[in-house]
Formats: sequence, structure tokens, C-alpha cells
Amino acid sequence: MLMPSVFGENLIDDFFDFPFGTYTVSNTEMMRTDIKDNGDSYEIVMNLPGTKKENVKAELKDGYLTIQASSDTRNDEKDENGRYIRRERYTGSCSRSFYVGEQVTQEDIKAKFENGTLVINVPKKEQKPAVEDNKYIAIEG
Repeated sequence: MLMPSVFGENLIDDFFDFPFGTYTVSNTEMMRTDIKDNGDSYEIVMNLPGTKKENVKAELKDGYLTIQASSDTRNDEKDENGRYIRRERYTGSCSRSFYVGEQVTQEDIKAKFENGTLVINVPKKEQKPAVEDNKYIAIEG
């Protein structure tokens, strides 16, 4: 039976987490993104706290720019005898996609990662109007 939510998730979680607290990263903090219109380009600024550069990947496919980030964190605390007092692990990944247009190429996009912040510059390209191919059926008679 579930306990009613009083102080957060539920009363039992608050009781058992009391001496240690919890390590959580909410979905609103991961990959928080700001997009700025610079006139001739867009600047995408994405916060990736605790993520290393080698764990961030950017891919352009079919007009979509997809950013993927993964993290593997371990916190091991031992006492003077080498016994664990606390041992926590976090492993996860997340991704976001943005439509940038099919005229944008991989060479057009510039990206820089520094201090947990990814900055991507995507140039604006003219969308080519779709040419309608009218296919008429010949009418005899």
C-alpha cells in the first residue's frame, strides 16, 4: 500500500533518506537550453552539468540536430579502515532534437563545449520552396 505524499515523494522516503539526503537531478535542470536569434544564425546554449566533453555527441540527420549526453558518476566514501560508509552511483543519458532545416550541412554548424556548457551556432539558410509537380491526366475525346 502506498503512503500519502506529505513531504515530497512519500513519507517513507523522507524517513529513510534522513541522515544522507538524496542526489537527484530534475528533468528541468538537465539539458536546459536557450536559443538566441542572432539575425543570420541561431545560437543554442545548453547546460550539461557534470558531463564531460567526450560524453557529448551532436548529429545532423534529415534536417534534425540531435544532441546526446551521457553521464557515469560514482561517489565512494570510506572510513579509515577502508570500509564503505556511503556508495552512490548515477548512470544516465538524455537527448534533445531541434529541426534546423535540410539545407544546413554538418560543415555549417560550429560547436564549443566549455565548463559544462555547450554552445552551438547554426546558420540560417533559405528554405527552398517546394516545387509542385502537377501531373495531369490526358483526357481523350
